[in-house]
Amino acid sequence: MIQSENSNARILVGECFCRAVRYEVADAFAYALNCHCSNCRRTTGSAFKPFAGIARDRFDVTRGRDNLLIYGDEITHDAHCARCGSLLYSVVREGAFVHVAMGTLTDAPTIRPTAHIFVGSKASWYTISDDLPQYQEHVTRAAG
Repeated sequence: MIQSENSNARILVGECFCRAVRYEVADAFAYALNCHCSNCRRTTGSAFKPFAGIARDRFDVTRGRDNLLIYGDEITHDAHCARCGSLLYSVVREGAFVHVAMGTLTDAPTIRPTAHIFVGSKASWYTISDDLPQYQEHVTRAAG
């Protein structure tokens, strides 16, 4: 069950490609970024991964928990659908936050990515063509 810090937050739905796994998340994301690191590129098969971060208790798998394939441990991991392979989310920041892969949302969130991170290791064949700030590694409070 999703904890409610803000009872007015809309609940968004997301799911994997084969629809075996479904989740709900509050539309109250703390941040959203486009990650260009090699791990995100490999897990998504794309030039970068747009993700949105939220407190873990604002996210809940509502269907197909037994179809999750977890890479990592309880504190930090990537969660894929074991049937179709879709990367759904990552548990990060000592288990306190979830990074939702924005491409798996079936509902549109109000947040949009605000920067590109790890552009120092971005795909050489991809050119970033928007005006969002770019960071060689991770965004820090001092840099943001």
